[in-house]
Amino acid sequence: MQPFARGFACLAPLGLSFDAWLFHPQIGELADLARAFPDTKSCSIIAAGPIGVGGYANRREEVFVGWKASIREIAKCRNVVVKLGGLAMKLLGYDFHQRPKPPSSEDAAAAWRPYIESCIEAFGPERCMFESNFPPDKGQCSYQVIFNAFKRIAAPYSEPEKTALFSKTAADFYRLQLG
Repeated sequence: MQPFARGFACLAPLGLSFDAWLFHPQIGELADLARAFPDTKSCSIIAAGPIGVGGYANRREEVFVGWKASIREIAKCRNVVVKLGGLAMKLLGYDFHQRPKPPSSEDAAAAWRPYIESCIEAFGPERCMFESNFPPDKGQCSYQVIFNAFKRIAAPYSEPEKTALFSKTAADFYRLQLG
């Protein structure tokens, strides 16, 4: 067993979870890890980073198709949840930082909706949590814009689903006692 796997094997017996910050080409690796250690709770951070710069620039539709297929596959791992956020980072290829005015929450919601809704569809609200990736997201928009965009995207969901997305999933995954 590799040293990383030996260390990873220690998490579940200690009641610990694993957060993975990764890019979309690495989703399969996290799925393999989750399948190899089904008792360890794992979390994919930043909606599994669909890259939009470098060799992936100007390939958003192509990247989205592959990303979405990978999201559906990893969602089969019941020990994995996904954080919905970090989509304002420049590495995703949005041009918000180049516009004359910062994006509104409507702009952000429109850009992020396909990713967030795909995650919610694949994982269900009970395995998705909105999150802030601040301050890295600050380069594109404000904290208020991010959470107002989340509220816009979550508007059609039921109250229990919104509770899961905004707090319950996180509380359950991280074993937090909310007052």
